[in-house]
Amino acid sequence: MKKWLIQHPEFLENNLYIGGGSYSGIPVPMVIQHLSDNREGGGSPPLNLKLRGYVLGNPITDSHIDRNARIPFAHGFALISDRLYQSAKANCNGDYVNAEAISRQCELNVQKMEELLRHKNSEHILEPNCPYIQLPRGENSTLQRSLMENPTDFLSRLGETLYHCSEMLLLSEIWANDRDVRAALHLREGTKGPWKRCNRTALAFTKVVNSTVAYHRNLSMTGLRALIYRVAASYVGTQQWINSLNLTLDDDWRAWYTDGQWTSFWWYTESYINGDFALTHATVKGAGHVPPTYKTKQCYAMAKRWFAYYQL
Repeated sequence: MKKWLIQHPEFLENNLYIGGGSYSGIPVPMVIQHLSDNREGGGSPPLNLKLRGYVLGNPITDSHIDRNARIPFAHGFALISDRLYQSAKANCNGDYVNAEAISRQCELNVQKMEELLRHKNSEHILEPNCPYIQLPRGENSTLQRSLMENPTDFLSRLGETLYHCSEMLLLSEIWANDRDVRAALHLREGTKGPWKRCNRTALAFTKVVNSTVAYHRNLSMTGLRALIYRVAASYVGTQQWINSLNLTLDDDWRAWYTDGQWTSFWWYTESYINGDFALTHATVKGAGHVPPTYKTKQCYAMAKRWFAYYQL
């Protein structure tokens, strides 16, 4: 990013926000703290970054909190019975991650719950459990041509599984690997292979940071702004680590809407402050792990209002 700004100094006058989603909940707060501690950006000459805040969607934040929160979330959606949940809650003392070390009965309870959750769609529990689609070699150009020649009939010709399950994922891969798109993004020929939405096999890195709560706590001492948004149903873990920051409640839990009250009920938001620091926590009803994929209009409205310093 520093290299890019040095090469494009005309953007240095813009306010800088950094965002990410999912696993970016680990590196983004670390990057933000580094930039906040070094506002000049380490460039020569100094960059004098106008860092204003950060945005995180469904962020992974703390491995223990995030994993533990899956159980009350699943119970709230009736994916596990109340009887099993209450038994696990009592036997595990609310810790479902270290079940084996707690007791044999806790371990049995957790094993039973994991079995019940094994076949759910982890990205959107209300959607079918779809496999990740990877196009055969050479198939991408054929599908691109088909899409351009007959866009109306394109999705229906993919077959029932793709049409009802993963059309958005497939289209994103076709788009991102289009030659014109890659050229517009200034990807140098031969430097990058085909783009994959979730590259689960070729990421050679070692996880050394299991929690970024401490980074959020440090950032809450700055004058930055933060927007944390996620699926309405899976807010449990996020609420827990936000509460641990000991911020002052500025705007209590309330609904927010798009297109009027009756079309967009059950999206909620709350805001916290700590001096000049401000954090907005928002939920998006009916979305999956990547909310803009499922609720594009609503997420756009949320971001637009927040960047403009409006209430959601």
